[in-house]
Amino acid sequence: MNSNIVRNIALALLIGAATQVVAAPAPVTELSKSGQGTSLERLERMLEARNQVQLDMQRQLNQLASEMDQLRGLVERNSYDLTQMLERQRELYREVDTLSQQPQKAAKKAPADKPASGETYSGDVSENEAYEKAVNLILKEKDYAGAVTAFNAFLTTYPESTYKANAHYWLGQLYFTQNQLAEASKEFKAVTSDEKSNKRSDALLKLGVIAERSKDVELAKKYYQEVISTYPSSTSSRQAEGSLKQLGN
Repeated sequence: MNSNIVRNIALALLIGAATQVVAAPAPVTELSKSGQGTSLERLERMLEARNQVQLDMQRQLNQLASEMDQLRGLVERNSYDLTQMLERQRELYREVDTLSQQPQKAAKKAPADKPASGETYSGDVSENEAYEKAVNLILKEKDYAGAVTAFNAFLTTYPESTYKANAHYWLGQLYFTQNQLAEASKEFKAVTSDEKSNKRSDALLKLGVIAERSKDVELAKKYYQEVISTYPSSTSSRQAEGSLKQLGN
């Protein structure tokens, strides 16, 4: 009886041990599956993070490329403006040099004498001297403020002078170089009212530049197109064509 009990107990222990051995792998398998799921999730998060970083970098590169294009456009525009300004300055000096000699030539002529081809002089010596004095304030003395005063006084004293259009033109130039655009515009418009003036084409060009600087693009285009259509073979026309291209027309 005792031996049967002992045998039964031993058998029960063996069965229990076997059950534990068979059942033991289950937690390991579940743990393995759980660990695998965690690793996959971690990889997915890493991939998503990397993709986000790449997208951010691409956006930054696109923004930098856009800013570079804008800077390149500004450099090209500034370079063009500088070239135009230097060309106008050279014309200014050439014109001042020519005009400064006109009163001297006129003083030697009798009032009845006909002027040389393309030139118009006054027979009034005092008028010639006043105009020469104003021009010399620019050419010789570099007294631009004094020149503004002198040209305004000249126009008041000689409102119908032969040099009227030129006096307005130089006032426009003086105001323009000082960035007094409203005053410059008024003087250049006075020049354009004289269709015989040899400075009319450049005055129209300057009005276009003033309109462009004032952000009135349509008005600027109008002035540039008038220069091109009215004075197709002039230096002002070539400059107007360049300005129109810069404005996208």
